[in-house]
Amino acid sequence: MWLVRINMTDRSYTLEPVPEKYKYLGGRGLSSSIVADEVPPLCHPLGPNNKAVFAPGIVTGTPAATSARISVGAKSPLTGGIKESNAGSSWANDLASLRIKALIVEGQPKEKGKFWGAYISWDASAGKPKIEFFDATEYTGKNLYDVFPQVYARFGERISIAGCGVAGEFRYGNAGIVFNDLAKRPSRYSGRGGLGSVLGSKGLKFIVLNDQGSPGVEIVDKALFDQGRKKMIDALRTHDITKPKGGLNTYGTAVLINILNEAGGLPTRNFSSGRFEGAAKIAGEAIFEGVKQRLGKETYNHACSPGCIIQCSNTWYDENGKEVASCVEYESDWALGANCGIDNLDAIAQMVYLCNAYGLDTIETGATIGVAMEAGVVPFGDAQGAINLIHEMGKGTPMGRILGAGTGPAGQVLGVTRVPAVKGQGMPAYEPRAVKGIGITYATSTMGADHTAGYTIAPEILGVSGKQDPLTPEGKAGLSRGFQAATAFIDSTGHCLFIAFAVLDIPSGMEGMVEECNGVLGTKWTTDDVGKIGAEILKRERAFNEAAGLTKQHDRVPEFMKIEPLPPHNQVFDVPDAALDSVYGEL
Repeated sequence: MWLVRINMTDRSYTLEPVPEKYKYLGGRGLSSSIVADEVPPLCHPLGPNNKAVFAPGIVTGTPAATSARISVGAKSPLTGGIKESNAGSSWANDLASLRIKALIVEGQPKEKGKFWGAYISWDASAGKPKIEFFDATEYTGKNLYDVFPQVYARFGERISIAGCGVAGEFRYGNAGIVFNDLAKRPSRYSGRGGLGSVLGSKGLKFIVLNDQGSPGVEIVDKALFDQGRKKMIDALRTHDITKPKGGLNTYGTAVLINILNEAGGLPTRNFSSGRFEGAAKIAGEAIFEGVKQRLGKETYNHACSPGCIIQCSNTWYDENGKEVASCVEYESDWALGANCGIDNLDAIAQMVYLCNAYGLDTIETGATIGVAMEAGVVPFGDAQGAINLIHEMGKGTPMGRILGAGTGPAGQVLGVTRVPAVKGQGMPAYEPRAVKGIGITYATSTMGADHTAGYTIAPEILGVSGKQDPLTPEGKAGLSRGFQAATAFIDSTGHCLFIAFAVLDIPSGMEGMVEECNGVLGTKWTTDDVGKIGAEILKRERAFNEAAGLTKQHDRVPEFMKIEPLPPHNQVFDVPDAALDSVYGEL
């Protein structure tokens, strides 16, 4: 295994042995550790001293189910703190197969406006990866759906692609890092935190992987790994949420639209209400029935990445049966739908397509458009107006650049007081006033407002790992702390976070996850170590943020949530500051 460094200043690379301190790390644990060790906390996120770190998970590249995840780490241009954003793609498996423990991108080209690509393949004669650089300027300023086929034509069908769209070229705060899906679409994203602009600042347009001939991932104890893998598969295939033709496979993540709407926790029209009258028109059930009507058959969802057995990714088609977008996730559906007062799936799917094409994070884009609607730039419910604003971002117009900066900066420029963001990052699709635990996660996470950092929706809304009242603040600091620690571990394994539904309810599933890791690494972890290892990762991230100037005063929800009651429950966010401070104070 190697740490591979790409220096964009002189387009050179080095292969280094993995330091002992990183031997048992992967995914988020590794990306955050390298960022914490090597990136000056006070550096400019778009300057020469920031680094982009790509780390496959511990079991990524193995036959472990639903484990083809890549963690990308850097100092975030959006939050000013540490960031890990992950995605599912064949790119993750290919990096692991090439025996690359982490890929570190550093430096900046001397030429302004010049973009390059890196092609990484296996050198069989030398028994190690090799990197060739190519001029990628011809791929800039263009729709990624037009560019990806050109890259495949140039390097062959076996490759995987990572990179940035025009949003990254413009250095937007809402620029994601794009990866290919299994159909070679540019539709899988490490979307949050503006990490696409970190690649853009380094003049790196694409990282192309070809793992042909590579040795694959070494598994120290194959029998133990296989034992854990079987337990994990059994858990995923029997849990109601993750099993075949279960909630996620049938209705996708957008199954949550109706559920959160019923709970009064679906943020509507820039977080002014918890219920959207048009929810049923855009929900996962509506997507399933709409596709059935337009294709003339029931269509279940597909995998976003190799080896996924949950298979929650959908596809939306127009009235002629032509594909519009894949995938319309819950977060995207909400952000570009209910949050903007839009109840038209055709318009929402078109906006998802445009975000993918331009390299924009759908959550940040929808949250920012909601703030722009609040400011009167276009009215709530104006689907065409919202589409036009995304085009503005794609073109880099003055308004587009304001919106591309992200929810917090755009709200400040537009003079809006209802700005749903923490540490500058827009809130996802759960209302903190109606679901108090997720509000604590938004406020305190090292990542800024991020539902995936500690998904207390599981017990508060879905009844996974026990049922808790979403409206009470009691005990929620401890709940969020526990979920944040467990999540940091899962993000390090390389498994999709959705395995949490099964492993939290089925003890053998949790055992299986740990046994898989032990099988790959040769460690002797127990399930008791999950929270401990996760807590150490959080402490490392927290220390970076504190050194970057973030304090406990940054661990707060926006003021309007404390003083504006949210319909229909008419609740405010009443979690005491002391409870928020205890999340990391008691790690």
